[in-house]
Amino acid sequence: MTEGTQLAEVAENVYEIPRRDDMRVPARVYGSASLIEEMRAEGDLTLSQIRNVATLPGIRKFALVLPDGHQGYGFPIGGVAAVDLEDGVISPGGIGFDVNCGVRVLRTDLTADDVDGSEADLADLLYEAIPTGLGKGGYLDTDLGDVREILERGLGWMHENGYATEADLAHCEENGRLPGDAGKVPAEALTRGVNQVGSLGSGNHFLEVQRVAELHDAKTAAAYGLREDQVVVMIHSGSRGLGHQTCTEYVRKFERGYPGIADSLPDRQLIYAPLGERLADDYWAAMNAAANFAWANRQAMTHAVRAVLGDRFGDPAVELLYDVCHNIAKRERHAVDGGQTEVLVHRKGATRAFPAGRPEVPAAYREVGQPVLIPGSMGTNSYVLAGGPRSLDLTFGSTAHGAGRVMSRTRAKSEYSAGELRRTLRGEGIYVRARSGGTLTEEAPGAYKDVDEVIRVSDALGIGTRVARLRPMATIKG
Repeated sequence: MTEGTQLAEVAENVYEIPRRDDMRVPARVYGSASLIEEMRAEGDLTLSQIRNVATLPGIRKFALVLPDGHQGYGFPIGGVAAVDLEDGVISPGGIGFDVNCGVRVLRTDLTADDVDGSEADLADLLYEAIPTGLGKGGYLDTDLGDVREILERGLGWMHENGYATEADLAHCEENGRLPGDAGKVPAEALTRGVNQVGSLGSGNHFLEVQRVAELHDAKTAAAYGLREDQVVVMIHSGSRGLGHQTCTEYVRKFERGYPGIADSLPDRQLIYAPLGERLADDYWAAMNAAANFAWANRQAMTHAVRAVLGDRFGDPAVELLYDVCHNIAKRERHAVDGGQTEVLVHRKGATRAFPAGRPEVPAAYREVGQPVLIPGSMGTNSYVLAGGPRSLDLTFGSTAHGAGRVMSRTRAKSEYSAGELRRTLRGEGIYVRARSGGTLTEEAPGAYKDVDEVIRVSDALGIGTRVARLRPMATIKG
């Protein structure tokens, strides 16, 4: 259990760490008893990390952990914090190294019967089309000039060059573009981004062909264009080496620029820059640019999926349902201290989950709420939710981003056999292509929380309500 961290249950699935002298707000943790117990496991720092987040200048209402929360760098993964724009800060540890790691779902007019018997072939075709693994190339042949354009224009560049439709932009968070500045992205990060546009990467990133196994909300599912037994494709990836290098270098710049702040923190991984200062502005512009790169990366893989499915199944419709960020900081209007105010919301391993009526939600979905896309672990369910009616009050319009890891990659490698995992998945009708057996064992389902329980809690809290359950058919991993 996390040393010295008291936790009081204040409502069903709602816990709080009481304020101590250095905490500016209480820390709130959302989860069932079983999920909370996993956060309190020996050696896990989730609760002490969110307690430390509550000490940040300018933080408002609560420091939050979502139901899939687990230990991260600085902030826990599954952490949310909103700070005031006047006296707040920006912390790379509250965003993550993989800037705009995120998920998109493509809906098709194929049915599971259309794909039945072709799963292995489809996995092979997608694996051959989309580069996977650490540091591998990209689907698009881009140069440094292209990367600079992508960093500033995001999906606008992809649309202009024939890789995206207007509907793709409309169904992407922020229309696939934030105000980025390529000039603020470190030179080494730029170099790492060349030839990585359209690449899956490694770790928990994946591309998965899925079927809609169950509808929980027929009205919202219809608004999202989902129906039972429909084939969809889920893509989980981010800003690759470019985003990681950008975060790494700005953490170093913050530590050098603010040695007094670094020394005063309860955890140096929370290093921050005060909003309005040059380093904060530079990082904000670089982070936005890396987010634009991530959207372009997922869009390039979408282009590849459309080509593969078109060749294999005779040009089926392949439309973007939605694309969500998991690691980002955004300026948003929220209710704080009885009034609406603009705050900077850090989401680290968290999904924006705006309810019906918010202007940021695409017009096609505004009456039912924003699509929220939550992947499970390998071989398990994934879900489409809708932004819940209580999300703005409870979580600054946020919910979980996945199952949440409970076992280290090293331990998972020692406990699971790649061959046995392949046999188990094949027995369930799931075909997997991966670069190595180590990738499979690191991502074994047993290394993650129960995604069904995470979703149940999200739904019960009203922060993300169930719309559809998805089952895997074919998976490719780095």
